[in-house]
Amino acid sequence: MNFMILRFDSIESTNTEALRQAKMGADEGLCIVAKEQTRGRGRHGRVWNSEKNAGLYFSIILRPKIEARFLPLLTLMSAVAVTDVLRQTFGLNPDIKWANDIHISGKKICGILAEAIETKKGLAVVVGIGINLKSSDFPLEFSEIATSIEAETNEIPNLENLLENLTTKFLSCYKTLTSEDGAEKIRRKWTRRSSYAFGKEVRAVLTNETIYGKTCGIEENGA
Repeated sequence: MNFMILRFDSIESTNTEALRQAKMGADEGLCIVAKEQTRGRGRHGRVWNSEKNAGLYFSIILRPKIEARFLPLLTLMSAVAVTDVLRQTFGLNPDIKWANDIHISGKKICGILAEAIETKKGLAVVVGIGINLKSSDFPLEFSEIATSIEAETNEIPNLENLLENLTTKFLSCYKTLTSEDGAEKIRRKWTRRSSYAFGKEVRAVLTNETIYGKTCGIEENGA
């Protein structure tokens, strides 16, 4: 896979643009990077705060040659890549919260959103990654639940270095996933990097009820 990066000063959503490009036939490896998102989004339509120059807002198009039932592993694979970059580049101790958020000391530093779309070239998956670089401009309502690389290291990271490290690690993890026994390898890597994998008391809020329980690992397909 070869990376090609399209850069935007401001965009509604890097995922939305990547989905549009995928539908138009863009190759695997096309990355959308923006300094600002005006309508950044997470799972279930939640808003992702995306102030200008305050985060790495990044989406990549994949055309994975894996069984459709294993597509959830792309989110786990991405979380592994981000976790390793935060640890190796900045000396941080990130924790993957089930299954697409990355926390440090209980505060969110990164969110991941994977979306699939059928195209003329076949199935495409867009993986969006948002990493908080700066928190000095966080709205008050986010300061108690979110953190940033700046807050954790007292330094504002170099965006280009972070992007290079992330794409390199992402490619490495993607090669692992698509290799022999790749699904099992990614599950093991994810489990080692998440305190939520086993024995964590969790709560799931559904439409008509709230379910409480303890985590007991992930399924074969990463769900």
